[in-house]
Amino acid sequence: MRCPVRGVDRVVLLLTFPILAAQEKQAKVPDVTFYRDVAPIVYRNCSPCHRPGEATPFSLLTYEDVKRHAKQIADVTKRRYMPPWPPEPGYGDFVEERRLTAAQIQKIQEWVRQGAPAGTLAGAEPAPAADAEWKLGKPDLILHVQRPYQLSADGPEVFWNFVIPVPLSRTRWVKAVEIRPGTPRVFHHASLLVDRAGSSRRHEQTPGAGFPGMDLTVDETTFDPDGVFLAWKPGSTPNIEPEGIAWRADPGMYLVFSVHLRPSGKAESVNPTIGLYFTDKPQTKFPMLVELQRDASIDIPPGARDYVVTDSFKSPLDLQVLAVYPHAHYLGKLLEGYATLPDGSRKWLIRIPDWDLNWQGVYHFKRPVALPRGSVITMRFHYDNSENNIRNPHKPPVRVRGGSQADDEMGNLWLQLLPAGAGDQRPALLEALMQQRLERSPSDFLANYNLGDLLLNRGKAADAIPYFERAWKAAPRNVIAATELGVALMSASRVAEAREQFKRALELDPSFTDARYDLASADAASGEWERAAAEFQAVLRERRDDQNAREHLGEVLVLWGDQFQKAGNFEEAVKRYDDAIVIRPSDLELRMNFGLALARLGRLDDARIQFETALHLDPGLQAARQALAALEARQREKPK
Repeated sequence: MRCPVRGVDRVVLLLTFPILAAQEKQAKVPDVTFYRDVAPIVYRNCSPCHRPGEATPFSLLTYEDVKRHAKQIADVTKRRYMPPWPPEPGYGDFVEERRLTAAQIQKIQEWVRQGAPAGTLAGAEPAPAADAEWKLGKPDLILHVQRPYQLSADGPEVFWNFVIPVPLSRTRWVKAVEIRPGTPRVFHHASLLVDRAGSSRRHEQTPGAGFPGMDLTVDETTFDPDGVFLAWKPGSTPNIEPEGIAWRADPGMYLVFSVHLRPSGKAESVNPTIGLYFTDKPQTKFPMLVELQRDASIDIPPGARDYVVTDSFKSPLDLQVLAVYPHAHYLGKLLEGYATLPDGSRKWLIRIPDWDLNWQGVYHFKRPVALPRGSVITMRFHYDNSENNIRNPHKPPVRVRGGSQADDEMGNLWLQLLPAGAGDQRPALLEALMQQRLERSPSDFLANYNLGDLLLNRGKAADAIPYFERAWKAAPRNVIAATELGVALMSASRVAEAREQFKRALELDPSFTDARYDLASADAASGEWERAAAEFQAVLRERRDDQNAREHLGEVLVLWGDQFQKAGNFEEAVKRYDDAIVIRPSDLELRMNFGLALARLGRLDDARIQFETALHLDPGLQAARQALAALEARQREKPK
């Protein structure tokens, strides 16, 4: 009699449990609405790129925008194709990480499944502004390219460099840079280099037009290495440097805006603008950009599925890693950067398991990564040159070597390193880096040049000469290396050799005014006043605001005039003094010598002007009073 009862009970239970389970499931999945749940995800992770003025094909700023593309968004976020965030989680904690959590992805999926409801606007997060104004507000200084670049509708990718003067009347400190490409759809990425000496202008065929090329270095004659990343990619947010790390901008300097352009099927005029934001707080911390790379050794056979390139650097100081920038081309697959600490433990800096050149970028750490002295920083990049690599541009695969063209390959890990300790510790960091490069390759141009420069700055010119000689031998067409060798020779009192070296530099590039300035200085040191004056005048024709050249020209003219005066050639002396007085109007000794030479020629009224001016400049100058008295006596004795 109990069996039927149990059977009924069982049926009731079996029917009841699914109903209860369904009720529980429905209770666990509340309504997902756009304004409350989805908008914050989209606004923070998608809208920075998907907005007017950016390179993306559509905007995601409103409910209507997002609903229109809801299924597509659900698909690309589920596959983690969007938003693009190449670094693997757990291998570096970065600012503005746009990697969605599993919960965020599930929320988008559920929202689409429920029909993409809008929900209520009450309490909703405000939508990002749709305009294309400056993200950091109006800049303190806006820079424009001198001549836009005309990009063809089709053809190969273009690497172009704009040389942009920075019009400043005094030194300023730059805390942030914002780049507005103008035509973002043709921009792959871009970077800025600081060119304090204006050396990049030599590459221009037409002044102001810019020049092509990807393998760009800026030659500097003083030690002041770049310490901040100045880069742009689609969707990037301008980085405001921490207090104390603002970089110096000087009058007469240039910025080189290096861009990677892709034709869009429509001819475009590329006319970017750059905004600089200043601070009154000068630089007190001195980070340095350090590059690990072995491009010269890259030689990837066709079909190679795991070609590995490594480089490392042992730090001589305690330091902090502030940011990293890995770079490879189309064959890059797995990119790793890490530090091995003195105790043998490993501290990860970055790991990108599926490299895509289209999404390269600079990654700033949320908190600086501290590395003790003796830590070894390593890059380990893996390349896939097989047909399995969907990004391989060669079908079938071909041999690929290191180089700067798009079809070549590269392997660079740039790091922004801040040495510990007070003051500027960059020279010690650079010396260790260059010594390690030199151990690997004794003829390395960069290592020899930088070590020579460090020694020269320390006043050890004789020790610097062999390094500059090796650098010039490694790059015999490099006018900077040729000139710096001359500077070292000059500083070591080997003036005759220095003069010949400066002449060789000018044979390489007659427009290089630094070499001409140095040649003028060597001529002056040799007492060759006429040649020195001519060279300084040539420098000033090109660099009208060069106050040092102007002052040295004045000094040369005075000494040249003194030489004529001592020889009794007062007419020639007066000519030199007349030119010099324009440059040195307050030089009392020049005024007196000028007046004496004029008096010797019988030009007494002109002589009186010089003596009176000297007395006006210094009322206590007895020599001027005596000269005027003698002049008056002479004029009284002059027959009427």
